[in-house]
Amino acid sequence: MIDDDEDVLLAAKMLLKKYNHQVIIEKNPNKIPFLLNNDTYDVILLDMNFSKDTTSGKEGFEWLKQIKERDPQAVVIMITAFGDVEMAVRALKEGATDFILKPWQNEKLVATISTAIKLKQSYLEVDKLRRAKQMLEEQISQPFKDMIGQSVALKEVFTLIDKVAKTDANVLILGENGTGKELVARAIHQKSLRKDNSFVSVDMGAITETLFESELFGHKKGAFTDAREDRPGRFELANRGTLFLDEIGNLSMNLQSKLLSALQSRQVTRVGANQPTEVDIRLICATNMPLQQMVKDGRFRQDLLYRINTVEINIPPLYERIDDIPMLTTHFLNYYSKKYHKEVLSITPEAMSKLKKYPWPGNVRELQHSIERAVIMADSPTLQESDFLFNRKANEAVNDSLNLDEVEKSAVAKAIQLHSGNISKAAEELGLTRASLYRRMEKYGL
Repeated sequence: MIDDDEDVLLAAKMLLKKYNHQVIIEKNPNKIPFLLNNDTYDVILLDMNFSKDTTSGKEGFEWLKQIKERDPQAVVIMITAFGDVEMAVRALKEGATDFILKPWQNEKLVATISTAIKLKQSYLEVDKLRRAKQMLEEQISQPFKDMIGQSVALKEVFTLIDKVAKTDANVLILGENGTGKELVARAIHQKSLRKDNSFVSVDMGAITETLFESELFGHKKGAFTDAREDRPGRFELANRGTLFLDEIGNLSMNLQSKLLSALQSRQVTRVGANQPTEVDIRLICATNMPLQQMVKDGRFRQDLLYRINTVEINIPPLYERIDDIPMLTTHFLNYYSKKYHKEVLSITPEAMSKLKKYPWPGNVRELQHSIERAVIMADSPTLQESDFLFNRKANEAVNDSLNLDEVEKSAVAKAIQLHSGNISKAAEELGLTRASLYRRMEKYGL
């Protein structure tokens, strides 16, 4: 409490110390900066006038301004013997929490301070939650986190991310299952001008025809049987942020038309509503399907493809990033060793050689799961060839399997690896057309 009247200060301290942990009183307002620099306060009670015969409150407003500049969340209660409604309104407009007149009623002063302390606690709680949210988002969405590698192919992806992130261009991410398409989308968002707003991810392959409009555009209460309340769709939730539509190649032609309409108009209409809602989103899409070929086959709208792929980013499969396998292995080994409290610290050269030779149809995701299982099952601090069951299965598929699907899958994977991902050359090697090879890649998740 800052007041130039010592009697007022002593009387207030006698009253308030019964209700508060600590009460600091100060007669000289010039010590306010020193006090604020050396401690924090739940509530500051500030006199409006410190010069004799002054009733304007000018000094109080000046000190209030300085306090709020130093701590925007400071809770300040203004006190004066010469208050009126106009001065009270001005104090509140300039950042004061409340206004008390002298002489005060003790019960009212205590109640006012009690309310102010609760307000300060709420400020602190909100700030704590905000910081926790920020830290969580940084952990989840940190650019290039878990995008591990130094291969030329991956560095090209990083370069594209840096180039496109600061723009609002629509991005189409292409790549096999397990290559990390969502990681790329999150990296773009975190490096964009929209990073402080929402990143909303939608798995388009998991949305049914009947729920498509409700999930993406929202619905009004009573629009259908289970619509018990108004609910915004993913477009509205992503407003001013980024909307990531994963597996967009799985949409039917009917749903593609509805999506295209929303993207063109930048408006969505909730199910059961009459008026559209404006939305401002940055669109990122991803798929493991050959959209260009699907357009030729009449399974994907060409105008929608033009709309979503202002910039394309191709994520290389793991068999094109063999040089990254040791680094990825070390990363997953350290992670799962800590997670499962196992002292698995290394991997034999023979086992690493096997990892490099395996075609990895499931890409980085499969490598991750393989390392996790190996760490769990390992009996020694060093992983052996025998800790990786997929090695044996891969050899059986190539050499001993009579299952036509397994043989075909292995042949397709080997041809793609042999020609470094060149689909035309791989198709020629296999005696297939590009379209036929794409269909087999889709069938086997390659």
